[in-house]
Amino acid sequence: MQLVILCLLILKLTPAFATTLNDAYGDDSSGCPLGTDIYQYTCPEAEAIIFSWVEQAVSHDSRMAASLLRLHFHDCFVNGCDGSVLLDDTQDFVGEKTAGPNLNSLRGFEVIDQIKSELELVCPQTVSCADILATAARDSVLLSGGPIWEVQMGRKDGITASKNAANNNIPGPNSTVDVLVAKFENVGLTLKDMVALSGAHTIGKARCRTFSSRFQTSSNSESANANIEFIASLQQLCSGPDNSNTVAHLDLATPATFDNQYFVNLLSGEGLLPSDQALVNGNDQTRQIVETYVENPLAFFEDFKLSMLKMGSLASPTQTSGQIRRNCRTIN
Repeated sequence: MQLVILCLLILKLTPAFATTLNDAYGDDSSGCPLGTDIYQYTCPEAEAIIFSWVEQAVSHDSRMAASLLRLHFHDCFVNGCDGSVLLDDTQDFVGEKTAGPNLNSLRGFEVIDQIKSELELVCPQTVSCADILATAARDSVLLSGGPIWEVQMGRKDGITASKNAANNNIPGPNSTVDVLVAKFENVGLTLKDMVALSGAHTIGKARCRTFSSRFQTSSNSESANANIEFIASLQQLCSGPDNSNTVAHLDLATPATFDNQYFVNLLSGEGLLPSDQALVNGNDQTRQIVETYVENPLAFFEDFKLSMLKMGSLASPTQTSGQIRRNCRTIN
């Protein structure tokens, strides 16, 4: 683990990426550009504190790495990366936790709570919950053996949430390539970003209900190229009378390691979710990218880093009126 910490230190001292996302992607429409040295003087311990809690959580439960990464994804796809996914429902406020893609699905809220509690003791109302999510996602990838990148900081926490946008914006497990591309383009991400970020499914698990449509047979190209043995194993796993909580690894070969095995699995018909397998069965362009990542895992790592930075720069429409929450679950 000392090597991981050394990598983080070297990264802080190496200008591998643009200083701000303005340099990399143009002007930030929120008027609040992100940067890599936002907390250099106000909370220099921030990244170390976040990393320590993520390391502890992942060492206790390796699946937590995927859960924290997914929290950041689900946050950014709903009106930008503003920590809105963390807000609890109240009598007069409806958050996003009960939206279809999130309910009984998202995990890791307690880890974010622990991080925020320590940060509030060390440097009160300084580090946003949205920045915690972005950094925890990076650390989760790194601790799972994936690439490292310097997280852009300076996000504000939103004071609103949208259950409706969560239901409509977040891609579902049965999405076709056309639907996936449309949802990614809707937030400013490309087809290539979509394939690269789908590679996050190299870690984590999914419940039977999210991939049960893989059991269906039809005359389409997916069925023609189906891995019958793999599908039979999934059917057996999910055949119990109460399989609502039964889960399968998104990547059966290296389930807790962030690598390119996910893409290898797709070419052999072993994508767990229909939206995963569609990347090779439903579109020639996405299949070519998958094949590139199979042949060149470093290309996948590089594209994943850049796409994570790009996704992490998605600004909330209300960014300028945001705040630094004292408690990630409630507005100040």
